[in-house]
Amino acid sequence: MRASWVIVGLWGAFALCWLVIAQFNKKANRSAPGGRRIWLLRVALIIAALVLTWHRRHGGAEFVGSAGRLLTLHGGVALQWVGVGLSLIGIGFAFWARVHIGRNWGIPMSLRQGHELVTSGPYAYVRHPIYTGIMLAMIGSALAIGLAWLLLFAISFVYFLLSARTEEKMMVAQFPDAYPAYRRRTKMLIPFVF
Repeated sequence: MRASWVIVGLWGAFALCWLVIAQFNKKANRSAPGGRRIWLLRVALIIAALVLTWHRRHGGAEFVGSAGRLLTLHGGVALQWVGVGLSLIGIGFAFWARVHIGRNWGIPMSLRQGHELVTSGPYAYVRHPIYTGIMLAMIGSALAIGLAWLLLFAISFVYFLLSARTEEKMMVAQFPDAYPAYRRRTKMLIPFVF
């Protein structure tokens, strides 16, 4: 079995599970401005991921010259499987966070009716474990499929950082006593670091 197929399967299963679980969320309470731009960014990221995967699976580097080949180089089979492992851990962490937060989950930069502050499970390690897991999975995908996934990682990192900061302002407004204390004791995206 090729590592690239496993990566595609992991991301496909992740997206499918995400869509199914989203049907059971609480109703939205309010969203930050610019929701339409957020949806457009998501669509762009999904399309980019699909194009990169297709490009790698169909040998697209042959058609774009040496720069394209450079983006698809990898460090061998062992490194590809390390990438698969990182992707599996990342997707597993994000999925654990999604299940743990339950019906409180919403699209980025939104709150739900009757929103509760969740600080246990993966939220005890980082304040935004879904973002953390997805980014780790993207790094793993870069190792398994090709360096072009690092471009997706960079775009996602900026988006997740902006989303996290907006969400935190909303959470401070919603939980003025509890959230600042939670923020002081828990890192944003990388446990013990940031």
